[in-house]
Amino acid sequence: MSQDSQTDKTDRATVDLAEIRRRNTPEPVTFRRRELDRILQVYSRMVAEGHWRDYAIDHLRDRAVFSAFRRTSEVPLYRIEKDPSRARKQGAFAIISAAGLVLKRGHELETVLKYFDKPPRLVR
Repeated sequence: MSQDSQTDKTDRATVDLAEIRRRNTPEPVTFRRRELDRILQVYSRMVAEGHWRDYAIDHLRDRAVFSAFRRTSEVPLYRIEKDPSRARKQGAFAIISAAGLVLKRGHELETVLKYFDKPPRLVR
C-alpha cells in the first residue's frame, strides 16, 4: 500500500449534511410571548368590534408577521411586522396596510399598537 492511498483514507471524514444545514440556516424571527399576548389583545378587541375575523402568523428568516383579515380569502387588512434588521434605525415593529403603506413604525410594540386605539369621541 502506498503512502498516498493511506493518507487519502485518513483525510476522508463523514459529514452529516443535516447538521451542516442546521448550522448554516438561521433561526426564524419570532414574536416573544409578551409581544404576542399584546397583539392578541388588540386582535380580540377588533374581533369583538366586528372589524377582523381571522389572523395568520408567519415566522420567516428575516421577520415575523401577524396578519389580520376581514375574511380568510382576502388579503390582510393589516400586517404587524417585527423586523430586527430595522431595530437600530426606524424600529423593529411596524403596522403595514393592505396597500403596503407603513402606517406606524417604532422601537416599542406598545406604542406602535396604539395606532388601533380609537380617539375619544363626544357623546351628546
